[in-house]
Amino acid sequence: MARSFARVAVIAGVGETGFRRTPGGPGDLALALDASHRALRDAGLGAADIDGLMPPYMGATAEEFISNLGLRNVAHVAQVNMGGASPAAAVGQAAAAIAAGAATCVLVPVGWAGYSGRRARALAGFDASTPYRRAIRDIYGVHGINAPSQVYALIARRHMEEFGTTSHDLGAVAVSTRQHARSNPIALMREPLTLEQHQASRWIVEPYRLLDCCLETDGGAAVVVVAADDPRCHDAAVFIAGAAAARASEPLEMFNRSDFFETGLTAAAPAAFAMAGLGPGEMDMAQIYDCFTFEVIQQLEEAGFCARGEGGRFVSGGATRPGGPLPVNTHGGLLSQGHSLGLGHVIEAVQQLRGRAGAGQVPGARTAFVSGWGDLADGSALVLERRGSR
Repeated sequence: MARSFARVAVIAGVGETGFRRTPGGPGDLALALDASHRALRDAGLGAADIDGLMPPYMGATAEEFISNLGLRNVAHVAQVNMGGASPAAAVGQAAAAIAAGAATCVLVPVGWAGYSGRRARALAGFDASTPYRRAIRDIYGVHGINAPSQVYALIARRHMEEFGTTSHDLGAVAVSTRQHARSNPIALMREPLTLEQHQASRWIVEPYRLLDCCLETDGGAAVVVVAADDPRCHDAAVFIAGAAAARASEPLEMFNRSDFFETGLTAAAPAAFAMAGLGPGEMDMAQIYDCFTFEVIQQLEEAGFCARGEGGRFVSGGATRPGGPLPVNTHGGLLSQGHSLGLGHVIEAVQQLRGRAGAGQVPGARTAFVSGWGDLADGSALVLERRGSR
């Protein structure tokens, strides 16, 4: 059994750049550096305090962060390569590093020029540098499947056939997410969205319409993780109560698994909850990696918020909307706020638990679940808790 590091570390600082969809913006590194400075200021720390670094799985390198931030004391560097599951997994790994004594102050930055620089469609080529891209080249590409929307649409369609999930259920995710985004001043998509508008949006690849797909944006985000008993730590720090990351038990190809709907989150979520000593029913909110609407439904199921096959009815019944029993993506997520590779979900959870989420604040929020989804359904999970909750 893995050794627990529950509540040994806290997120002491968070920073975001905001999001934009204009050509010629700053690159990945500049966005990440901007967010890093913001996170350090928020934590009340400086570059000299950083002795651990978890660089992003794509974009800038550890050497570039060390040089540009003027870091002189970095003793621990590690990188997680799990696609969109990487940022949440990296926060968990930062906590583990602190628990092991490998670092005392870990910076987890991301920067992604996903609109003006590296467009999402450029990632759909036959570059074979990762297992995901090798699967695209060797297995899916020969059938004309070469974009994430096409790959993940196959999972959504299978769920529809087996469990009766509908396009209206997918639309309920988009509508709920937009309702949350309307309270977020930095969300790019804040205009009202109805189910009828979702249904009228054009097809991308069935069953995904345009409004089922996440935004391509430029943005940066960063968090600073320190020991919970660090004297530098301020009162607004948030406990990392539980963390885990996993790949599916058959990880090299998604569509021939003995359990078709198994993902890394199927194992990671129970492990994170067990570490925290909490369960899905004790979460005040969930920040779910929403590359596409159906992936929210699937992750809610695999994390245990509802039974497998019940996710469509769960979201269509209003559970995830503002004021619902489980508000989901209270910042607007990748669908309506903007895309910072999923680290924005962690930042939103922290701000909610600090009571600093403005008009979108979940009243009395004490606990939050954060997920990551990447590549061949890799999964990561965090359980965050406001200090003083126990």
